[in-house]
Amino acid sequence: MNRRCIVKRWRNIVVFEVILLVMTLAAGVATACPTCKESLAHDPASASLVRGYAYSILFMLSMPPLILGGLSAYFYWEVRKARARQAAQATPAHLSVESR
Repeated sequence: MNRRCIVKRWRNIVVFEVILLVMTLAAGVATACPTCKESLAHDPASASLVRGYAYSILFMLSMPPLILGGLSAYFYWEVRKARARQAAQATPAHLSVESR
């Protein structure tokens, strides 16, 4: 590797580390707005609001697996139907008449 490539790599690493440091230091500021954070944490009247937030998060987290599972089950069912149809067409006509 030439010197220019090494310098470019180190510069990218330093830039990444600086960005990571700034994000880490700013995480405390970005946790939540102080009004919401303090009022929800210590106010018993807002317990239903907190519970609503928790249920909405659970609902949003459950949707991707449910959608993926539903689509997977649908496609599995369609493939089984197609294979059964294909197997029914593959049986000779004289066997299907004799079995009746």
